[in-house]
Amino acid sequence: MPIDAAKAIGAELPEVSFDWSSSDVLLYHLAIGAVDLRYTLDNDHLQVLPSFGIVAPSFHESNPPTLDLPGCDINLAQVLHGSQAVEVHAPIPTSGSATLRTRITDVWDKGKAAVIVQQADAVADDGTSLWTATSTIFVRGEGGWGGDRGPSSSAEVPDRAPDATATYDVTPQQALLYRLCGDRNPLHADPEFAAKAGFPAPILHGLCTWGIVLREATESMLGGDAAAVRSFAARFAGVVFPGETLAINLWDEGDRILMNATVADRPALSDVVLVKA
Repeated sequence: MPIDAAKAIGAELPEVSFDWSSSDVLLYHLAIGAVDLRYTLDNDHLQVLPSFGIVAPSFHESNPPTLDLPGCDINLAQVLHGSQAVEVHAPIPTSGSATLRTRITDVWDKGKAAVIVQQADAVADDGTSLWTATSTIFVRGEGGWGGDRGPSSSAEVPDRAPDATATYDVTPQQALLYRLCGDRNPLHADPEFAAKAGFPAPILHGLCTWGIVLREATESMLGGDAAAVRSFAARFAGVVFPGETLAINLWDEGDRILMNATVADRPALSDVVLVKA
């Protein structure tokens, strides 16, 4: 079996030491469509969206990501990003250095696919806990060994009209720009690779869509204050192609904001929960 759940669950990945600068922050914000100077000008007012914490450890990678996970013999063509969450313990600094400690917490059996769950903690050099990230990857063609299917991760939106809406036109070059934030997976740039993976064209990174939705929500519901976000989580249920338009619905539920995002007439491609600080 390509995935040995018993070997994978609980396994710790090698620690990663990394650093980032304000230039990295600016590039990331531009890659998710930011135009406001609070995200794009390196002065005393520059702030960092929490989603940057997910890309910071690998921001300077120039090779395609590897899937060297204990107990998991899989390849990039099988893999889709299933979900992503980040909780920030304080606003992310505009520059700094840290160590990322990651472990596999679960492997779920979805029948025709497997889901691998990872948790990563970023700790500053002085021992301060910066953020915690939880992610799942969906491995097509695996599963079926009779393991735990795992919980449902859907977030039910209110049965009423949204409190706010937003749209964003994904640019034709958006995935090519986002690649410069450390994810060189050819699925997002190479038409031949995308075809082998079953797609008619390269798709937008799930984390790019994720960042776009967080930015739009922060601007629409939180007055553009990135420090007002405590955590942000989303389940990816579809794909976005460069050139399409995202339509985002938002509901203010007091201490949290619920969202979904759609493209054209397709079903919701994500459900999202933002918890306020």
